[in-house]
Amino acid sequence: MPGPPCESQFRSETPHRRKHLQRREAEPVVLSKEETHRVFAKLESPDGRYELAARLQYGAGLRLTELVRLRIKDVDLGRGTVTVRCGKGDKDRVTVLPRSLREDLAKQVERAREIWRGDRDAGLAGVWLPGALARKLRRAAESFEWSWLFPARQVSVDPETGIARRHHLHGKVYNEAIQRAAAAAGIEKQVTSHALRHSFATHLLEGGTDLRTIQDLLGHEDPASQGYAGTSITTTEIYLHVATGVNGLGVVSPLDVAGAWEGSSKSTINHQPTVSIHRQSSGSSSGGVGSGGWGQCRFLLMREDF
Repeated sequence: MPGPPCESQFRSETPHRRKHLQRREAEPVVLSKEETHRVFAKLESPDGRYELAARLQYGAGLRLTELVRLRIKDVDLGRGTVTVRCGKGDKDRVTVLPRSLREDLAKQVERAREIWRGDRDAGLAGVWLPGALARKLRRAAESFEWSWLFPARQVSVDPETGIARRHHLHGKVYNEAIQRAAAAAGIEKQVTSHALRHSFATHLLEGGTDLRTIQDLLGHEDPASQGYAGTSITTTEIYLHVATGVNGLGVVSPLDVAGAWEGSSKSTINHQPTVSIHRQSSGSSSGGVGSGGWGQCRFLLMREDF
């Protein structure tokens, strides 16, 4: 007995076609707004940093590495913006800082300041900086504005230089915290921290934000900037496949429409207008009904037809 259609079809594909199918990008995992808050509620950390980090990642649409590498100077509480430095494609961009997080982020800045002062008093080396920048701004690593927004709890040894310094929040540890929280919240999806970024884009799209704006906030590459014709937003369009309306797919089922008219149709069906269509017979060759050509036809126009 042959296998399922999709299975047998895959076996009949050529190697080239099979390789193409394997490269097909899967639809992103998206949480509902209610599910995101359930994840936040289940995040556990002594100082609440995981919950704040998760809310910021969702609220600003950040990648994991972009989140953990945020520095104090990248968060502008006054203007309500987050600047992503050297994002994917080694490009900078500006995204939104949720107004609801400004107070909590201000407190996080002060916590980071206390840690920074302790490290300075202990004589620790400054934070890591890229090679060229470290050579150009020799004292920047020890300044507060270049410190991490989410500093690690413990000092670690830089494997490249052997220097003991404080690094940022570990991405793997944070991601595992997100997965534990999703499981504790009873969410039966393959949730990672990146699902928060997918949810950010999808919820914006469902709320009416245009694709071009979402593309800019996410930092998706525009092929037009690389010499291609046109201004494609194909990468961002993947969220069109997962964005939903009030009932799951952004459309209203015809059954729901019929149900809405059920009561009114029964009360008015005997008062519907009629249309008469007359056509004079032009002989048997007219292709009419019977030998008499077209006769009189009466049609009942239902409200559902409009």
